[in-house]
Amino acid sequence: MGLLIGMCLILLLPACSVTPVESNGRYSKTAMEHLYDLESWSFEGRLALTGQSDSWSANIAWEHSPESEKIKLSGPLGQGATVILLKGNVVTIDRGGNDVQTSTRPEEFINQQLGMFVPVRSLRYWVVGLPEPSLSYKNTDSGFSQEGWLSEYKQMQPVNDGVLPLKMMVMNKQVKLKLIIDHWILNGAKSN
Repeated sequence: MGLLIGMCLILLLPACSVTPVESNGRYSKTAMEHLYDLESWSFEGRLALTGQSDSWSANIAWEHSPESEKIKLSGPLGQGATVILLKGNVVTIDRGGNDVQTSTRPEEFINQQLGMFVPVRSLRYWVVGLPEPSLSYKNTDSGFSQEGWLSEYKQMQPVNDGVLPLKMMVMNKQVKLKLIIDHWILNGAKSN
């Protein structure tokens, strides 16, 4: 009887094994430089933000156009949605229920609302895998460092004829931002 149970367990082992997820491509800044010319993009995904004394996670939907950045953060089933709209030097944060605030100092205001500093203007480039073009940067094995922040691209995914981030992390000594991007839309064409 013991031999029979042992054989059954051995046969079940492959069913319980974990198959590693293969990356759909490695990060290469050179292969992504054409994205500087991309006029509009959007994505949906999940975000985790950790600071020295606070952390939180949310669903994220980000829409970029030449005129604006629209970032929607929400909890499960869209609960507690916050919409950040950045147009030029004006930012509006809408928490719903007539709780709308506006400022002409976007990064300072957004960071005050989040409770930790996140470089939103640079992040617009970093989420697509590019350094901000007006600032110096240094390449690393899996990304780049810029302005004291390290952008690492853990896994890439095929999108149209190229690759874009699937799993990425942006961090400095005070803040760590993890992002998983489920769906990309480039110039109106959905990826998956």
